[in-house]
Amino acid sequence: MSAFKIAFTVPEEYSEKMMDAISETVTPFFPEYKRAYCITRVVSTWKPMEGAHPFKGRIGEIEIADELKIEFIIHEEDLKVVLRTIERMHPYEEPAIDVIPCLEWRSVL
Repeated sequence: MSAFKIAFTVPEEYSEKMMDAISETVTPFFPEYKRAYCITRVVSTWKPMEGAHPFKGRIGEIEIADELKIEFIIHEEDLKVVLRTIERMHPYEEPAIDVIPCLEWRSVL
C-alpha cells in the first residue's frame, strides 16, 4: 500500500474547518485514530503580482503572515479527494500543497 504525506499552510482561522473537511473524506491512515494531524506555527511571505486575486495582501507588495502548517499521512487512494478538498476549502486562490510519497515505516522493519 502506498502512502503520501500532505502538507500545506493556511490562516489559523481556517485550520479547524480544513481538518474537519479532510477527515470526512479519507480512510484514517492509523485505523485506531481519526483526525491525526501535525500542526506547526509558521511565518509565510508572498508578493501578489498583476492578475492575482490575493486573499490577503496587495498587488506588488510583499505580504508577511502568521499561518499554520498542517501535515498528515493518507492512503494513495485518498490522494485525489484530499487535494480537491484542500483546493475547494482553502481561502487562497493558489494554495501551496506538498505531496510527498512515503514508505510506510512498518514495511521497512
